[in-house]
Amino acid sequence: MSHHTIEVTDLTFHYPDGRRVLDSVSLFVAPGEKVALVGPNGAGKSTLILHLNGILRPAAGSVLVGGLETRDENLGQIRAWAGVVFQDPDDQLFSPTVFDDVAFGPLHMGLPAGEVRARVDQALAAVHMSGYGPRISHHLSAGEKKSVAIATVLSMDPLVLILDEPTAGLDPRTRRSLIRLLAELPQTMLVASHDMRMVATLFPRTVVMDEGRVVADRPTDELMRDTACLESHGLEAP
Repeated sequence: MSHHTIEVTDLTFHYPDGRRVLDSVSLFVAPGEKVALVGPNGAGKSTLILHLNGILRPAAGSVLVGGLETRDENLGQIRAWAGVVFQDPDDQLFSPTVFDDVAFGPLHMGLPAGEVRARVDQALAAVHMSGYGPRISHHLSAGEKKSVAIATVLSMDPLVLILDEPTAGLDPRTRRSLIRLLAELPQTMLVASHDMRMVATLFPRTVVMDEGRVVADRPTDELMRDTACLESHGLEAP
């Protein structure tokens, strides 16, 4: 197994119309690291995330998660290991109840009923949602939905949590609660965000993307002091 949880090397991707979205991107995330991925809209952050669990495939280069390349025969394992939480939790919650949503992944792994229930209970406890199992997912608040979406990937026992704009659309109180939750979780993390205050608070390392390339990869506190770098890529220090 690779000593990196995520290993992206010279990844290039373009859409069918020929527009290049990722241009020779390389990114390595070690076990236990918490890394922020920032950049202006259209920088390629979400496209990169979709490569990490095989939804998109490289035109060139390679993507490995836990040492496995994103090939067809590895996708089941990779999608368990790379727990992607999308920006809109309604893209992730589609079952009648919270329990069903969180149990979906373990059930499709073929786990016995007792282990599925244990994983659901553990995942909901991790996001402070114990007792929410019978609730109807689509009747929850935005913050509750976001937490349940995180629980749906925690129940798969992932190697890495990958979140796309986790604080988008949240009111200040709910945002603070989510940031506290992310700070508590022990998993390796890669989080794409425009929320530079959250980035400065939670992530020791920040990777900047712009126009499909990695343009900076530095300790967060050092990057936040480099206003010229931030401004040149459409970013502001908090």
